[in-house]
Amino acid sequence: MPNVLKVYLENGQTKSFRFDSSTSIKDVILTLQEKLSIKCIEHFSLMLEQRTEGSGNKLLLLHEQEMLTQVTQRPGSDKMKCFFRISFVPRDPVELLRRDAVAFEYLYVQVLLGTD
Repeated sequence: MPNVLKVYLENGQTKSFRFDSSTSIKDVILTLQEKLSIKCIEHFSLMLEQRTEGSGNKLLLLHEQEMLTQVTQRPGSDKMKCFFRISFVPRDPVELLRRDAVAFEYLYVQVLLGTD
């Protein structure tokens, strides 16, 4: 049975990816770039949400070179969620809007939902 990674998007949707030992984090990010029509992908990354007792949740940035099999073999990975997020905030959000309205909207939704 193939391995499947479920990635949560800021709008509440999820995308599922089948992967093998040669699938990297970068492969998933590039696929999401294509599916979501994002031009300015340099602001995005995959992050793992690690639930911790009493101190809230912790987000772990995943490196592009890392293989998905490495991520899924981490202790407690079965209890973690994977998110596609803007991790590198642009210096000038208006410039991002001019260059890539889709990425800007994603940033807007992420910030908006982060204030709830």
